[in-house]
Amino acid sequence: MTTATSLEPVRERSSAGRPTQRSRRGSGHLRRTVVAWAFCSPFVLLFAAFGIWPVFSSLSMSVTDITSRDVQTPFSVNFVGLENYTALFGDPTFVRAALNTLYFVAVGIPLTMVLSLAVAVALNSGIQRAKGLFRVAYFAPVVTSIVAVAVVWRYLYKPDGMINSVLSVVGISGPDWLNDPNWSMPALILMAVWRHFGIPMVIFLAGLQSIPPELHEAAVVDGASRWRAFRSVTLPLLRPTTLVVAILLSISYLQFFEEPFVMTSGGPLDSTTSISYYAYQQFGFGNYGLASAASYVLVTAIALLSLLQFRIFRARA
Repeated sequence: MTTATSLEPVRERSSAGRPTQRSRRGSGHLRRTVVAWAFCSPFVLLFAAFGIWPVFSSLSMSVTDITSRDVQTPFSVNFVGLENYTALFGDPTFVRAALNTLYFVAVGIPLTMVLSLAVAVALNSGIQRAKGLFRVAYFAPVVTSIVAVAVVWRYLYKPDGMINSVLSVVGISGPDWLNDPNWSMPALILMAVWRHFGIPMVIFLAGLQSIPPELHEAAVVDGASRWRAFRSVTLPLLRPTTLVVAILLSISYLQFFEEPFVMTSGGPLDSTTSISYYAYQQFGFGNYGLASAASYVLVTAIALLSLLQFRIFRARA
């Protein structure tokens, strides 16, 4: 009895001390949370002001008839639902821009992926000397200013430029690349492939270097040729890398804007007008609702293409 009674105050003190410890832990956790949010608040506020708010604003504008004249009288803006989207697909210029963008993506992405993979394979195994120099040289177009790139390629595409001069040596009369509606888009695709293949090359090179060399050695021992080993060993193991490259190129090429902006201004005869350039033009014309709708058509296309690529590569995995 004496022992039991002597333990009771201890139990009471311990049970009484537990809420105090919990409250201290709770107050300490709350203090750390407040401090963490205090440090994060500058980024959160900037991201909300310049990221989240513009997205919701443009989405709301795409279902209204807002124009540049309504900026001073915002209460005169009317809700029009999906009229801007139906007007887009009834506009022959937008339809032409959508087809141009599809053409650019369908031709540009495979060419860029093939070229970047070929260069990555050469840098990984074929080129033995000055690999660093070649890597820098191949990656240089990515970090080069678009203005400098435009100056060089305009000179190349002149009727008497270097490309036509080379073609004339073999008896081919080259076209006026940037002023011919039949050749203006292929000219921009060639320029875009040269300008953008650096990043996919680096990604493919990283994927190639992550493949264990023992797998290739085993394929060679089994009598497989280099092409057979590349097709049966390297390409299947590069499938996740290929998916990343395909999605990055899809996002970049669907937003096809800089090349027509600096080279052709969407011409000739709208042959190089893209969806992004069309949205830019409509924004310049003051048709904010139509420009926002065109932008969200582009966002939807990017999302659908990325989902399709995920499904294709997942099905092959």
